[in-house]
Amino acid sequence: MGSFSIWHWLIVLLVVVLLFGTKKLRNVGGDLGSAIKSFRKGLNDNDEPAKLDSDGKPIDPATARDTTRDRAD
Repeated sequence: MGSFSIWHWLIVLLVVVLLFGTKKLRNVGGDLGSAIKSFRKGLNDNDEPAKLDSDGKPIDPATARDTTRDRAD
């Protein structure tokens, strides 16, 4: 009574397929996969440490001036 056999899981799978249909289950799986992919990408994008100015406040990259072009080669 503690664990389910393979037959129990097959019956549950059959009931789910009959209720929702294979097309809807495929769409849900694709949506879930793309959500996980974008979540992981978002985590990787935020791994860069924040740049700080001389006062210790974070610098906004959208308003920051690029000083690499000001250097003479």
